[in-house]
Amino acid sequence: MIDVFIQRYDRHLLIFLCILSVLGTVMLYSASWYESFSSSNGRTEMLFLQNHLKRLLVGVFFLFGFLIFDYRKLKEIAPYLIMFSIFLLVMTKFYYLGKGYSWYKPARWLYIGPFSVQTSDIARFSVIVYMAFYADKKRDKLKDFQLGLLPALGILSITMALIIIQPDYSTALMIGSIGVLILFIGGASISQLSAAGAGAMLVGIPVLLSREYRKQRILSWFGIGDNTEIGYQANQSLISLGNGGIFGVGLGNSIEKNHFLPTPHTDFIFAIIGEELGFVIGTVPVLTLFLLIFIRGLKIAKECTDPFGIFLSIGIAFNLVLYAFVNAAVVTGVFPVTGLPMPMVSYGGSGMVVNMAMMGILLNISQSRRSVGGKKGWSPVLYG
Repeated sequence: MIDVFIQRYDRHLLIFLCILSVLGTVMLYSASWYESFSSSNGRTEMLFLQNHLKRLLVGVFFLFGFLIFDYRKLKEIAPYLIMFSIFLLVMTKFYYLGKGYSWYKPARWLYIGPFSVQTSDIARFSVIVYMAFYADKKRDKLKDFQLGLLPALGILSITMALIIIQPDYSTALMIGSIGVLILFIGGASISQLSAAGAGAMLVGIPVLLSREYRKQRILSWFGIGDNTEIGYQANQSLISLGNGGIFGVGLGNSIEKNHFLPTPHTDFIFAIIGEELGFVIGTVPVLTLFLLIFIRGLKIAKECTDPFGIFLSIGIAFNLVLYAFVNAAVVTGVFPVTGLPMPMVSYGGSGMVVNMAMMGILLNISQSRRSVGGKKGWSPVLYG
């Protein structure tokens, strides 16, 4: 049994993931040692590295846990999982309101004793699982807007709305995009999805512009107004990439991480990678690793004979690559500043654990692909 288990999972996917995790750990230490030294009043340079390694260890535990857990059982708990994540999102907001904070105070973390969790990450995981479950269960009815598509869009809208009021607009937009993609792959009509998307924009754009800091970020991205404060981080990231050039200034030799680029170990760590390792051995290889993982995810989906496994694989693969490339687009000035991290690389706890758990599910699907369903060649094409 053990031999069969070892032979079946996608080894290439695991290798790419390991390389990305190791590279991310090295670069996180390089990007954060100065901040660690400063934050600890000179006691240690490894404050953020130690926390990162602890979270990575927990993530690896979840990866192997989901690797040996039959992913098909997720179908049984998918409705409860999405309800639980909605409950957590509500509780997160009330937790902050109960402490006397204003409605506009950021409310993204739920504290349970010594532990904290970013509930939008739990929601992201739940939405991917639930939409895969829903697309599998209702794939013959998804073209019926009222009976098929509308209930799924309703769940997606509620989840996004609760994340927007945290406020975390960019995460809500990413979760919505991934959910709609799974529904489209499952067979939903593109015309109906387009109409729903247009309606969402009519609501979403005013909501986006309703908060002054979001409006200023967009104006700053267009080069309108005073860039001194709002556009400072984005400008410094471009300076960091410019310093690195083609071959970089050398590992550990970044200038921008020395309090020129704020919190360089989080959302803008890609800029430090570009500065220290350069274009050739830094930014391009990192993005290539994400592409390789994405391609393996699509290959796993293609070879899977279970519709739920296919939708789940596609959702997980797109989740990883979208987050990575949106983060890179922000750092390079292609997109406005969003606050989205780079998976496996940026400093963060909940995101690391959730991403590793999803990689475990993807590996689990890869080892089950030859034995599920018995219908070789099923592919996620639109029905009808």
